Amino acid sequence: MDKGIEMAMMTRWDAFHDLRGAQDRMSQMNQMLAQALGQDAPQSGAGATSTPAWAPAVDISERKDAYVVTVELPGVKVDDLEIAFQDGLLTIQGERHPPQGSPDEQFHVLERRYGMFRRSITLPLHVMADAIEASTEDGVLQVVVPKAEEVKPKRIEVHAVPTRAPVTAGPQASAGT
Repeated sequence: MDKGIEMAMMTRWDAFHDLRGAQDRMSQMNQMLAQALGQDAPQSGAGATSTPAWAPAVDISERKDAYVVTVELPGVKVDDLEIAFQDGLLTIQGERHPPQGSPDEQFHVLERRYGMFRRSITLPLHVMADAIEASTEDGVLQVVVPKAEEVKPKRIEVHAVPTRAPVTAGPQASAGT
């Protein structure tokens, strides 16, 4: 090669490079903060060995006749949900699967959580477990837990037993004849 000729080198610009770098730094800071607080830090980024568990957002409200649990589950199929109620504990668990990319598609940012999830909510024992209903619409699960009729204390009336006159031993014998 001639020393007088300079080679022009082209580099491909990656619009998401800076964004990925910033996300990796934020993830490291979150892990350090969690460790400092004594919590388990979720792993993320290229070095993650497993998908972290996640917990969907839950709202719990009370009506006169029922407790209503509303859970945000966009992207979770009904077949991937399991709901159980035992000893006052309502458990909602399932899995949200990651998107299936095609060979010509490359993900640059994955902020949504995927994998297994589980939420357990303690409810009062005075509910009708056999009447619990669950429905889903637009990625929102609603579980209605009907309240049992409250057991009202029963007032027991006390009846007075009438007192009887003392019983005598029969007619008295007359003293004279």
